[in-house]
Amino acid sequence: MQGAIARVCMVMAAAILNHPLLFPKENTTLQDQELIARMREHEEKLEMEEARLEKELSQLDSKQEEPSSEEGCSWYFWSTVSFVIFFAIEMCRVQGGADTEIRPVEDEDMLLESGSITPRTMVLDKDILSDFCDKCTYTSAHENWRVREFVEGFADDLLESLRSVCDREADMEVWDFVGIGSMFESWKVCKPLMCDLIVPFSPPDPYSFQFHLWCSPSSDMPPDMQGCGKIKVTRFGENEEGCLCGSANLGEDMLCLLHGKDDTLKVDRSPDELLCSRNTRFLAKDQVMKWFQISVTKAWGRISHKYDFEVTFRNLDAAGALKIRFRSGKVIVMNIIPVVQLEDTDAYFVSHFPSDCDSFPDPYWPLSFAVYERNLLKHFAKRLPQHSCHLHCLQIVTFLHRKQTGLTGKSALTNYHLKTALLHLLLSKRPSVWGIKSVEHRLRDVLSFLQRSLHEKRLHHVLIGNSNVPKEVQVPEIIRKAEPINLFRSLVLQRELYATTIGHFHEMLRNAPVLIQEYTPHLPNGGLHQTR
Repeated sequence: MQGAIARVCMVMAAAILNHPLLFPKENTTLQDQELIARMREHEEKLEMEEARLEKELSQLDSKQEEPSSEEGCSWYFWSTVSFVIFFAIEMCRVQGGADTEIRPVEDEDMLLESGSITPRTMVLDKDILSDFCDKCTYTSAHENWRVREFVEGFADDLLESLRSVCDREADMEVWDFVGIGSMFESWKVCKPLMCDLIVPFSPPDPYSFQFHLWCSPSSDMPPDMQGCGKIKVTRFGENEEGCLCGSANLGEDMLCLLHGKDDTLKVDRSPDELLCSRNTRFLAKDQVMKWFQISVTKAWGRISHKYDFEVTFRNLDAAGALKIRFRSGKVIVMNIIPVVQLEDTDAYFVSHFPSDCDSFPDPYWPLSFAVYERNLLKHFAKRLPQHSCHLHCLQIVTFLHRKQTGLTGKSALTNYHLKTALLHLLLSKRPSVWGIKSVEHRLRDVLSFLQRSLHEKRLHHVLIGNSNVPKEVQVPEIIRKAEPINLFRSLVLQRELYATTIGHFHEMLRNAPVLIQEYTPHLPNGGLHQTR
């Protein structure tokens, strides 16, 4: 009996010592299939040993015709202990297997094998960083404001000409532009000089836009269309929210105070005339961009004689992507983007993002919160120290990203991700820590935040579903209460893209000291030029 109990104890000890949870850390990189196979092998050995023990115990019981009560109690006691031990080991095995499946072993190895350099160990020279910030400040104060002044004047003239070539009774109505992006937020640092302008438009009377957001309670949009919406073109009187004069018979003696007599005489227009997708009433981005590009071309043809420079389309697939080339060789890039305003908010449905590789099929329109993000930066500027370093950090990171992209090619990382990381840190840190003397520490914070976000494959949109955004920014309530959106969702779904992006980021960290040191601009004739 005692020998059998000893055998049971030896089996228990062997199972415990061979349990996967007790493997050394250096063995945690085993493949899941090998680990499962090894666990099954141990389980089979335990079952065989258990069967042999039961056989021996049965033989022993047959030999003992009159076992004493003491031996019987001892047997039941040790049987209970063995069962408890077996049960505990089985529970640990199941839990260990589950943990092993959840842990992204390959992703962690990928993150580490790119190099041991981290934002905390990266070597940065304070004097070189200070010189870089001084040059960026000079650029923002001298060249950028001149470019913005020229672009705003030219855009006003071009849009006025565009309105004159459009049929006000049939074409979309174009409103004044709004400047967005790095040039209008004062953190533009890399050439070419680029300005992004959004131009709202609305349908002709008696039509209007009706919006279906991804975060609406009755939304049926797929998960990969988060942050998007559909725009339906409706005629007044077609729904409860519209005017009833288009569907009700008011009689000869009654007049609608919103619309004149002539409005009811307008004929219905086809979906193509209203720039809708085929056989639907939903606004199509492709149709809008085609209409806008033709209109811009006609508008420039009417005013080209007034200017002494050349205007060409940079990208035929992007409406309003213009390149202005002066006789001196200087180039200014403009992105005039047709957008639809979301009701009375500062959020806009955009036909395309000029610097974003993602594209959404019709009839889904991505929603831009660029105006709110600009207002958020203005909100922080009023509360940060007088000479703060937050924009300098963004300028340095975008500069490094652009230079590294030139060396290793494009990745999933964009300037918008870098800006989002900075905004998250501005929301989480005290305003007093953003002084100009803290530029090195805050730069490391931004890079560390990006590294952690890449490791977790999660970077939430700074405005959507974020209750920490100050109410002074006036983000719409439906956006504030929506579920957060992961801007790194593509990294979760595409492993190769994740590997490329991780490699890009670590190469950027490794090359950062050299890239910053090589940024040695000189200032001839009051201008700033980068060495390439």
